[in-house]
Amino acid sequence: MEDTYLTLSTTSEGLYKEKGSKFLAFAIPVSSVSEIKSILEEKRKEFYDARHVCYAYIIGTERQESRSNDDGEPSGTAGKPILGSLLSKQLTNVLIVVVRYFGGTKLGTSGLINAYKEASFDAIANNDIVERKIEVPIEIYFDYICMNDVMRIIKDMGPTILQQDFDNQCHILLTIRKRDYPLIYSKFRDIDGVTIKDEKQ
Repeated sequence: MEDTYLTLSTTSEGLYKEKGSKFLAFAIPVSSVSEIKSILEEKRKEFYDARHVCYAYIIGTERQESRSNDDGEPSGTAGKPILGSLLSKQLTNVLIVVVRYFGGTKLGTSGLINAYKEASFDAIANNDIVERKIEVPIEIYFDYICMNDVMRIIKDMGPTILQQDFDNQCHILLTIRKRDYPLIYSKFRDIDGVTIKDEKQ
């Protein structure tokens, strides 16, 4: 089971110049559309005097959501090559913003595509590509009498404990690597007195 993804470790910048035009690229790790909207607002305010603020992003551990925007450049000449740079490196949870200051000379379709692509690749090259594990949550409720059996599974399989509450009825919220989820699920299912949250009605 594929349970890792590639992303960037930090924010980085890139630069490409062509015939007086300047393309400033920013590669930024992100995790949600709302975060992306906030960053884009900030960039538009910061570079209010730029001709274009174009971008593309991919989010989701399985790269399930993506978008690109030409911001007034000819269709397909800005957002698409920015998105292409992310796809070619198999990155996700990354936003690339490219700010263009017009230098007075038109670059043409192929010139624009190349400029946005090169600026994006420069920003990625100035960063570190990192591999992250896909973690999924599992939440269980159990009687106190089951504590030893539950804790033994946790010790053996090594999930991350996010939250725990030991009262008359105990509750633990864990995350586990995606490939290990079916096994830990079945182990908890085998213990009488343990309920997994998605089974609670």
